[in-house]
Amino acid sequence: MELTGRVAVLTGAGHGIGAAMARRFAAAGARGVVVSDLDGTAAAGVAEEINAAGGRAVSRPADAADKAELRGLAALAVSEFGGLDVFCSNAGIAFGTGVHADDEHWRRSFDLNVLQHVYAAQAALPAMLSARSGYLVITASSAGLLSLPGDAPYSVTKHAAVALAEWLAVTYRSRGIRVSALCPLGVRTPFLVDGVRANHPAANAVVSMGPLLEPEEVAESVLTAMAHEKLLILPHPSAGVDYAHKAACPDEWLRETVATLPTMQAPQPVRLGQPNGRG
Repeated sequence: MELTGRVAVLTGAGHGIGAAMARRFAAAGARGVVVSDLDGTAAAGVAEEINAAGGRAVSRPADAADKAELRGLAALAVSEFGGLDVFCSNAGIAFGTGVHADDEHWRRSFDLNVLQHVYAAQAALPAMLSARSGYLVITASSAGLLSLPGDAPYSVTKHAAVALAEWLAVTYRSRGIRVSALCPLGVRTPFLVDGVRANHPAANAVVSMGPLLEPEEVAESVLTAMAHEKLLILPHPSAGVDYAHKAACPDEWLRETVATLPTMQAPQPVRLGQPNGRG
């Protein structure tokens, strides 16, 4: 799908990858962009930048884990710009905890990293199915393909996000809906940088897996992948190589992964931060 003349909704778009995607969509000729984030001020700032550059955007603060609020974003796209072509559920959260994370960490991880994408699909699909055209972009992570030592809730929920993208793609492709799962490795956002500064094992593991990309580079990868309707968007090509190796030789992949982390300790319940705009 090309973005020219399309209407897009993005959650978690006040900062980082989401903000970069919103700006890039507008620059690619989107007819309208709905910029949403729990941080309403940040979302408004991104929308103002788009409008100042000659694009068309509106903003709305929203909790991406709230079903009603995501439905409201879909309705806003239709009322403001006359349709809904692309819904990017981009918000996410991580706590940097292990399997013994408290129940609240597990619940909130599932709420934002999994159910957000379910609610986004529920909100967007009626209009898309009516038009027999649409695109769902689910921001997952390479942790959803390979795992992330140091963060059990994040790894588990990002795997679920990828699985949901696969299910949606299989189920709705014949009805004109395209689906992609965005699976980057390290991206230079406050979310990751703060974890590195705290010397957290999960953040350090991400950095060790490949070069850090800028959010704008990831946004460009999204645009290119959407044009080719790719299921997996892999801004870091090495993630695809490792994923193929894992699928072909899972036991060998496991041994090699463990061997690269000889000093990994069980993560302590230290919060890494809240990426992409949910408090």
